[in-house]
Amino acid sequence: MTITKMREEIDALNKELNGKMVAVQGENRRPDAEERAWANKKLDAIHDLEDNINFQERMDRTEERLNKPQSEPTKPEPNHAIPQAEQEKADRFMTFGEQLTAVIQAGSPGGMVDQRLSTRAITGMGETVASDGGFLVQSDFAAGIIKNVWDTGAVASRVNRIGIGPGKNGMKFNGIDETSRVNGSRAGGIQMYWLNEAGTKTASKPKFRQIDLQLKKLIGLCYATDELLEDANALEAEITSAFRDEMNFKLSDAFINGTGAGMPLGVMPSGSLITVAKEAGQSATTINFENVTKMWSRQFADSWPNAVWFINQDCIPQLQKLAVPVGTGGAPVYVPPGGATASPYSSLFGRPVIPIEQAQTLGTKGDILLADFMRGYKAIDKAGMKQDVSIHVRYVYDESVFRFVYRVDGQPVLAKAVTPFKGTNTLGHFVALASRA
Repeated sequence: MTITKMREEIDALNKELNGKMVAVQGENRRPDAEERAWANKKLDAIHDLEDNINFQERMDRTEERLNKPQSEPTKPEPNHAIPQAEQEKADRFMTFGEQLTAVIQAGSPGGMVDQRLSTRAITGMGETVASDGGFLVQSDFAAGIIKNVWDTGAVASRVNRIGIGPGKNGMKFNGIDETSRVNGSRAGGIQMYWLNEAGTKTASKPKFRQIDLQLKKLIGLCYATDELLEDANALEAEITSAFRDEMNFKLSDAFINGTGAGMPLGVMPSGSLITVAKEAGQSATTINFENVTKMWSRQFADSWPNAVWFINQDCIPQLQKLAVPVGTGGAPVYVPPGGATASPYSSLFGRPVIPIEQAQTLGTKGDILLADFMRGYKAIDKAGMKQDVSIHVRYVYDESVFRFVYRVDGQPVLAKAVTPFKGTNTLGHFVALASRA
């Protein structure tokens, strides 16, 4: 979830909280115990979001500081007779398409290497010879492509992502190894006692687990015809759009279905996924009210403000039929989106229902997934994206091949589902419905 989305969530929670308290004051009374408990949960959620915002802003400032070049890039002496705007244009590419065109020329037999590509190479951002590995996309262009995916992707925009600096290939997180909330197990073994005045103290210590994320390579290829290469603006639009969409697809698929071998570990194969069994006698390829109610009850309560339902579109006809039985009729459960001013998504238990291609087809485990990626999933990525081009691979087709390399990794925070303090069913951040074949 981005900082903007977290601030929007805070505004929504604050409005809901204020509305409730205004209603209580209008009745000229104090909040009762249930209302105070409800309000405290809202305040806890707001404080948690504020902590996340402060953390992300600190990470952004640190990343910006670490990514600053240690030495000034070698450049030609500026001609002070040239206005500053023209000097800046001479030192850097003004558009992504302009840089791609320069890379093509540098990789062509006998082609000249644009000074702006060579200048960037000296700062450690790329190589001056295309055959040695290519050139890096200018940082502001690369950031724009990546930012679009993490800001707008249905899955990626909800993942807790941390960027790592130069010279690092991974990151290790120390987390509490908590698989149970019963006394003596919380926080992996922290214990507290009500002790009589002359009682004996008992030592306790937490148990930790290490989340080890090592960057994996996501490589993208894009073919561009010679006709397209002649138009820098069209080239930029085509490649940016195509690569952004494919990158979004592959990241979403990895965060949900990834095996962890050479790619991020997704929530579906992970040990922390909770699978809710189908109802006795339930027909194949169906979803009923009992299914989604049990799924909702198996997710951590503090995950509900961040949770979303990811579904395959095949599930929509089944969701449209969901209702709470009331006598001979029923009350609707699944709420389709309203008019132009309403939410763009349907909702279930007040949380968005988002169709994605990466969800399994109706009746298969993973066709409907209740997920809290902000609390339950950790991802890292490497600042900077490598890009190079070959005019030889598709020479006979009058096409050039662009290659993008992006490094990223991720996995669920928990290794296993958690046994609650009271209750018999385990809880977690991610809940799926078992197959109904």
